[in-house]
Amino acid sequence: MTTTSTPITLRLEWARSQFDHGDFSAAAKALAELVDETRVDETLHGTAELELLLARAYFGSAQLGRAETVLRRLVEDAPDDGYLHLLLGRTLQRQARHGDARRHLALAEVLGDYQRPAAYGEPSTVPTS
Repeated sequence: MTTTSTPITLRLEWARSQFDHGDFSAAAKALAELVDETRVDETLHGTAELELLLARAYFGSAQLGRAETVLRRLVEDAPDDGYLHLLLGRTLQRQARHGDARRHLALAEVLGDYQRPAAYGEPSTVPTS
């Protein structure tokens, strides 16, 4: 199904269905092909949405190094996106890189996309009013 002769919209629909059904490895493979293809074809628009779904598929299939690479690129392009910082922080946590994760989770909290659970024992970086 993921041949380059199949229209992009059908391939994206298939990749999203794989993601929605929890087959993150198949989704990641299909999405990676789509991201590569859209980078080459100048008539297509940006890949940020595709790359975000790809990062989530990598995360879901425990391809954490790949997820981190994609997320770092996305965070560089959109440093004010709290959700991207949250995903990057969670990815780093899953790699037992808690010190590296702390900064991104704090940024996600400040940007409003994350509230640190009290069970973590660290004070919130966002003042409560």
